[in-house]
Amino acid sequence: MRLYNSMRLPLNGSCVSVGIKKMEEKKKTIGVRGLLAVAAVLCLSSLAVATEETKQKQLRFRENGEFKILQVADMHYADGKTTPCRNVLPSENVSCSDLNTTAFLHRMILAEKPDLIVFMGDNIYASDATDTARSLDAAFSPAISARIPWAAVLGNHDQESALSREGVMKHIVSLNHTLSQVNPSGVDLIDGFGNYNLEVHGVEGSGFENKSVLNLYFLDSGDYSKVPSVSGYGWIKPSQQLWFQRTSMKLQRAYMSKAEAQEAPAPGLVYFHIPLPEYANVVDSLNYTGVKQDPISSASVNSGFFTTMVEAGDVKAVFTGHDHLNDFCGEYTGIQLCYAGGFGYHAYGKAGWARRTRVVVATLEKTDKASWGPLKSIKTWKRLDDQNLTTIDVQVLWSNGTPGGA
Repeated sequence: MRLYNSMRLPLNGSCVSVGIKKMEEKKKTIGVRGLLAVAAVLCLSSLAVATEETKQKQLRFRENGEFKILQVADMHYADGKTTPCRNVLPSENVSCSDLNTTAFLHRMILAEKPDLIVFMGDNIYASDATDTARSLDAAFSPAISARIPWAAVLGNHDQESALSREGVMKHIVSLNHTLSQVNPSGVDLIDGFGNYNLEVHGVEGSGFENKSVLNLYFLDSGDYSKVPSVSGYGWIKPSQQLWFQRTSMKLQRAYMSKAEAQEAPAPGLVYFHIPLPEYANVVDSLNYTGVKQDPISSASVNSGFFTTMVEAGDVKAVFTGHDHLNDFCGEYTGIQLCYAGGFGYHAYGKAGWARRTRVVVATLEKTDKASWGPLKSIKTWKRLDDQNLTTIDVQVLWSNGTPGGA
């Protein structure tokens, strides 16, 4: 297996040749060595512009009316080939390392060809990382080398080394092809780092090309409680909930106004690391697809964010990581509460129980005019890191016009 170095600049022949061609007339005065230096500078400049353009790139549904998201939870990346795997079979343990996590991600990118990759927190296991920045670079390198837009949130282990929580998020935002944000623009006071939203517009050329038909919300669920009287994990704070409420209302107004005014909000998906206490209600109802093998490790207090999402009215599904041996999806009060399933090989797992990832596909309605309209359905499945990347647990999370969504 090969580990790609995301910090290596792709100074390919075509880029350098463009710079050389532009400077051909100056060849006699600056010499060949000077010419190559100038060409390299031009190349670096163009790459910087390309990177900035990627960050500003508008997510959009494909011409086939689909938008596919690959979810990667709990990579727990550390130092690459020197980092051992946890909880694998004895026959797998000899050669297993972080590189197995990298290889799994490369395979999934090739197999699913996602439009967006979402990293669900605990992207690195910082306390085992010799160099936090290098570990982050390596962890995200398959997405970067594939030039696929990607977004990330933080877990409870990402900051347990040289970089602070803010420092980790700032490093993530500096990487190529990411759409991540440290925090939303225009918001001065908000808890955590990595609160932002992304809009997914309709098919180009359709009546919805200038409207977001699917809204993605990303929040920082924190690491550990900072309140002395409260033990356990962190939670989504009132300042974050206020930002979510205002953002949801703004997006709903835009979607339900002309042109192509709609009667109901565009569906929303929400991503953060630590599950909500309401995940336990899904388990109690026994109405879920997938497995529960870990306790629901939510915060020991309920911050009310689930109620906030229900009141907003646009959220159809929530996706979290954190509990690696849980991979279920189940509906509670009109919202699907889902785990992504443990992905990384340096993360704890269960020997003989394959690492896995969740795929979500949103599909648009076909209009009478042979064009594409609003969202029709949201479907999901999981794929296992076995020989065949086996697909399991295909289910519809939401469909337009169906009570309860599914």
